[in-house]
Amino acid sequence: MQTTQYLAEIREELHRTAEAVASREAEELADAILNAGKIFAAGAGRSGLMMKAFAMRMMHLGFDAYVVGETVTPNLTKDDVFIVGSGSGETKSLVSMAEKAKNLGASVAVITIFPESALGRLSDIAVRLPGSPKDKSDNPYPTIQPMGSLFEQTLLLFCDAIILRLMEKKGYTSETMFGRHANLE
Repeated sequence: MQTTQYLAEIREELHRTAEAVASREAEELADAILNAGKIFAAGAGRSGLMMKAFAMRMMHLGFDAYVVGETVTPNLTKDDVFIVGSGSGETKSLVSMAEKAKNLGASVAVITIFPESALGRLSDIAVRLPGSPKDKSDNPYPTIQPMGSLFEQTLLLFCDAIILRLMEKKGYTSETMFGRHANLE
């Protein structure tokens, strides 16, 4: 298959997964972000990179958004929301963080393939994203892509869609956000 044919197949896979996301869950997450004091994002591996991109866009919207583990991350409190992106929902380091966030009284949200996972059970909000787990066992969403690529791509697109919804709710435009873009380069 040619590279452009692979690209077309990936686009079709993403189209199928986007149609399966529950609007109610997405709206719950958007509302939790709007009502939070601070927002903390976490993930591992490529999912972690998608969550970093999400935190950056929330910062561009004017939210106090942070990536867990960075040196400038403040303390988490009961008024905050902790958002985890995890395909499996079982990554031990993320489960430990979610348990700590719950113990501190914060809201916990997970974006995952498996809302019945350990992270899903700990969460106040669980957004189910279709995708393929790394091991591909029992997967209703077949993919030509390796490992968790379909979930990771869907996670990035979903987070960008949440950003658009937050922009709408706050009455912001891309120009509004650009004023918060880094300008020291």
